[in-house]
Amino acid sequence: MQNPWWQEAVFYQIYPRSFADGNGDGIGDIEGIIQSLDYLQWLGVDAIWLSPHYPSPQVDCGYDVADYYGVAPEYGTLEDFKRLLGEMKRRNMRLILDLVLNHTSDQHPWFIESRSSRENPRRDWYIWREGRNGGPPNDWYSTFGGSAWTWDATTRMYYYHFFFKEQPDLNWRNPEVKAAMFDMVRYWLDMGVDGFRLDAVGTIFEDPNLPPHGKEYGIDDLYVMLRKARTQEEQEQVRRLFDELVRFQVDLPEVHDLMRTLRGVVDEFPDKVLVGESEEIAFYGNGQDELHLVFNFPLMRTRRITPQWVLRNQHERLGAMPAGAWPCNTLGNHDTSRLRSAFGDGVNDEGLMRVLAALVLTLKGTPFLYNGEEIGMTDYLFTDATRFRDPLALRAYDLEIRLLGASPTEAARYAAAYGRDKCRTPMQWRNTPNAGFCPEHVTPWLPVNPNYRDGINVADQERVCDSLLHFYRDLLHFRRQCPALRRGDFQPLSEEDKDYLLFLRSTPEQTCLVGLNFSAHPQEVVLPAEWKGVRCWFSSHSASGVVSWRSLTLAPFEVWIGEILSGEEGAPS
Repeated sequence: MQNPWWQEAVFYQIYPRSFADGNGDGIGDIEGIIQSLDYLQWLGVDAIWLSPHYPSPQVDCGYDVADYYGVAPEYGTLEDFKRLLGEMKRRNMRLILDLVLNHTSDQHPWFIESRSSRENPRRDWYIWREGRNGGPPNDWYSTFGGSAWTWDATTRMYYYHFFFKEQPDLNWRNPEVKAAMFDMVRYWLDMGVDGFRLDAVGTIFEDPNLPPHGKEYGIDDLYVMLRKARTQEEQEQVRRLFDELVRFQVDLPEVHDLMRTLRGVVDEFPDKVLVGESEEIAFYGNGQDELHLVFNFPLMRTRRITPQWVLRNQHERLGAMPAGAWPCNTLGNHDTSRLRSAFGDGVNDEGLMRVLAALVLTLKGTPFLYNGEEIGMTDYLFTDATRFRDPLALRAYDLEIRLLGASPTEAARYAAAYGRDKCRTPMQWRNTPNAGFCPEHVTPWLPVNPNYRDGINVADQERVCDSLLHFYRDLLHFRRQCPALRRGDFQPLSEEDKDYLLFLRSTPEQTCLVGLNFSAHPQEVVLPAEWKGVRCWFSSHSASGVVSWRSLTLAPFEVWIGEILSGEEGAPS
């Protein structure tokens, strides 16, 4: 039986505001994406995850949706979107959308109606409560700071929001909300969209009894504690305290009932996929009845990725998954530092990037790449606070000054590193002003990283056959031709080695051997005695394309993929 397309596809996340500016106004748009499809097809991308494209006041970078049925005017029109879909289908590419289920914008017509009066038919579409003792209904916090409750003077009640006050939570216990949202899901699927990435899926329900968390610390206290943490153990302790603080607001059991219902809606349409922004394996359900894919975020949670880290992650992750569930791996997205900034060492970055790219593309599971990763884009820590667009950076800037006594210069420096603008800067297309993202005379919505002048751009790397871009392309196209890499099982072979990773990917018709050298030194790998040798299929070092008999030498930071030989085929001459 043929595997579902989403198990074998390579996904490429596009942050639309920063990817490609088609009309020259300094903001990425749908026309720019359409103009870039030939590039993505050349690269070897199978599917695109498009971050929010809906109309939005942009309080939270598009995750505050004002109209689930539309397209943000700065991105184009619904007809432009349909044209994008058509152009992708013509290239045999798939498209999934971001789906924000937990909340809407406070500018959404539903919320405008809901807050208009206590008697409005949509009043119960959101979570409204009376205050207590002259204040909010309870002591819950918003994850972005302050109370989770905002006073509405018109109806003299509080509404609940896990995120910003401009993002009121929908009341998913109301059947009308569920029906309206599922109608919207069907609308996009019927149009031809191939599925959804579900934003903040664990926050959809909260305890209706509103029990107080009863903690003596608050969300700002945790920020200060995290700033003062000096060890990984201290950082983990802060995260545990945060989990305690919001334990009545996230990951309630009802969310799994909702996911099963949503899965049923999506299954009305053939070949669609649901991807959860969560690492919780519970969202796979029994392996067939909730989400199709859940991100392996724990793989990213380290400063240095080593063979031992990967093996421990794979052992824990694959061992915990229910039968029939399929893994999903990534090392970057619009909320985290870029791959090179997160895991580079400043000396061997180019080699490390190739090894880590190969890791995501050869482990068992569906790989997700983030736009710009393929050319080695880095974080850009610009410190002009007037150019910050991420509300988390603006909040950090305020807290550094107000709670920690930092100067504006110091606060801007930390906020730049803490926020997410650094990894959302415009895609670097050419070695021209504004990196070819928009015309020279136009100010882009976020500053462009000046390292586009140093070869970190598409055009320069297209001209160099051994560039990082060509490595990604070569590996993507090789993966497409290798059934074992697309759908094979995972079997580690180098359980004890600290410098290289060796594993098998196997299907009934094919087995391939993957060797990844994480070190700056050659590694001599002794092959099992029963093997007759190995032959290279793919290597980041061309000299390795030979048959080996009893051992395999991996060059520094080499990516090696090959087959195990049998019989006389591997005998020495």
